[in-house]
Amino acid sequence: MQQMILLFLATFTAAFAASLPPGLLNMNAAKTSIEKGKKNGITFSLGISTTVVLQAYLAVRIAKLLSKSPEIIDLLLKVALVIFGSLAVFFLIKGRKQEEDSFKLMNEKKRGSFTKGAFLAALNLLTIPYYAGLNTFFHAQGFMNYRIIDEIIFIISAGGGTFLVMYLYVFYFDKLQQKTNRFSKNANYILSALMVLLFGITLFKIWNT
Repeated sequence: MQQMILLFLATFTAAFAASLPPGLLNMNAAKTSIEKGKKNGITFSLGISTTVVLQAYLAVRIAKLLSKSPEIIDLLLKVALVIFGSLAVFFLIKGRKQEEDSFKLMNEKKRGSFTKGAFLAALNLLTIPYYAGLNTFFHAQGFMNYRIIDEIIFIISAGGGTFLVMYLYVFYFDKLQQKTNRFSKNANYILSALMVLLFGITLFKIWNT
């Protein structure tokens, strides 16, 4: 039970942190809420979270398939190392160069809020490698054992953490709007630090394997 709770909290926190900095998805969730009402904002957020659940599922399948060989596990840890290092640099640069006009909002079309949210989330090409890297890292730490319940917890936690961020943007964006740039920079720096921490732990794991 303790292992499952740890897996849930770690995955939920990682999903929440990854979705927190203002960007295409959460800013459009706020925009949908402002222009079409909070109900549509929630529907848009559900579309995003549904896609994230599917992406997390694919990440689990990929990591599980490749983890059957000890040599592959070592390789995956090295891949995770590259992913965490790259994301650390990415979030650091994003924080340093954050500008208000970097938040590109999607023009309204006839498609429903749920479909639009799912479509935009599918355009995020970093999601699957991010969760695959986390999956490999958690497996190496011993609290992701690829039982059905573990996989369900990981996948649902990824979607839940993402949805909570979208929900906060839908309902509280007005309070954050005046501090968006500062908030974004700080969030990206925190994420960069988190990736550095994961990079260090993974490197230590590889070194002692």
